[in-house]
Amino acid sequence: MNKKKKMDIIYEDKEFLVINKPSGLLTIATEKEKIKTLYHEARTYIKKQNPKNKIFIVHRLDKETSGIVVFAKNEKLKNKLQEHWNDYVKNREYLAIVEGKITKKKETLTYYLKESKTHQVLISDEKNGKKAITHLSLLANNKAYSLLKINLETGRKNQIRVSLNEYGYPIIGDKKYNSTKNPIGRLGLHATVLELEINQKKHKWCAKVPENFKAMFENAIESYETK
Repeated sequence: MNKKKKMDIIYEDKEFLVINKPSGLLTIATEKEKIKTLYHEARTYIKKQNPKNKIFIVHRLDKETSGIVVFAKNEKLKNKLQEHWNDYVKNREYLAIVEGKITKKKETLTYYLKESKTHQVLISDEKNGKKAITHLSLLANNKAYSLLKINLETGRKNQIRVSLNEYGYPIIGDKKYNSTKNPIGRLGLHATVLELEINQKKHKWCAKVPENFKAMFENAIESYETK
């Protein structure tokens, strides 16, 4: 019988609980799944400390994306962050492994995104879509794949996945957005850094890079993590 893995807690204080979410785990419940979620694990964890404790979701990651997820421990902070998320977030950084050899060192992708009735995010136009700005930096490449550092200027649903597919370099393991290769057995997207500035305090949280990412680009990722 497999022993259940403990949550990978990055940071905790009276206001925040910050967790490195594994790939394959929902952030919050859906109609089909209520229990196997990061929120459920976080809530169970803080209730064990004190049954009166509360936890609130502030943002989310896609099920197959790993990395930093922030929970608030009081409703006032939750509301503040949810209502003005883009004002408080100073940096959102991801690592992505994509299909194809990218040679350009830096690129900014600007698209307009629209969600369909079937919840697929599609490229649209200025009139019908929401603007999505994604900054790419090439960290390493080989004949078949490229490792990118990604910084978000906007935070749209599936923004990185849709933008990279439209750019011609889908994220490995992303069948939803046209990937045909999956050498690491999961989606090649990981939220590595989140910087917040709220209530006159600065926070910077970093999540360890998954081992299967390192298996593909060990030297580049070691260099990235030591910066």
